[in-house]
Amino acid sequence: MPSENAVLITGASRGIGKETALALLKQNVKVVALARSGDKLQELQSQYPDQVFTLAVDLSIDESYTSVIKLLNDNNLQLEAVIHNAGALLNKPFLETTTEDWDFLLKANLMSSVNLIKTCHPFMVKGSHIVQIGSMGGFQGSSKFPGLSAYSVTKGSLSILTESLAVEFFKDDIRVNCLCLGAVQTEMLEAAFPGLQAPVQPNEMGAYIAEFAMHAQKYFNGKVLPVSLADPS
Repeated sequence: MPSENAVLITGASRGIGKETALALLKQNVKVVALARSGDKLQELQSQYPDQVFTLAVDLSIDESYTSVIKLLNDNNLQLEAVIHNAGALLNKPFLETTTEDWDFLLKANLMSSVNLIKTCHPFMVKGSHIVQIGSMGGFQGSSKFPGLSAYSVTKGSLSILTESLAVEFFKDDIRVNCLCLGAVQTEMLEAAFPGLQAPVQPNEMGAYIAEFAMHAQKYFNGKVLPVSLADPS
């Protein structure tokens, strides 16, 4: 049986990740949707039963990646893009953060990306694209906010990982870029900035990310790009 191309998305059960998945599915792209919430993934599965492959998995747990490999092998899938959208937020003053807090965010925001890319690399086709979803909080020179130090630092690490992997994977014809998102009306934004009304809705950002993942590797590699209208205030 010939292999089929798909796009893998993490954090695909809600918010920007779900909207990115829907934007791709509407274009008849096959999607591998990963998230911790299996019931919410089922909504995607029921809408596009022949087009989406779902897996409820916690990417902060090392053993989870065996399940990702099994899903790809069992369905004979190759990847034309990997969109790493999943992550975690902590809103807590720096002096109150614990070693456990930092370990948690490093696993959720950095090591999940490291392990996911190592897992997916053998399945990626020539000309494929890795898109890291970073944050303006982790973009050098952007405004920073009290309570978000650990989040911003761990998200910012994706920028250096992007630049490094773009060089390492160039010979494999795999391009790597990072989108640092500004304010989008999501649950995570509400947790960080209660009451803020963002200028961009998740479906709008999802459509942009889907388009970027499928086509921008022709024009960008190793780039850390701000995607923001304004700083939250």
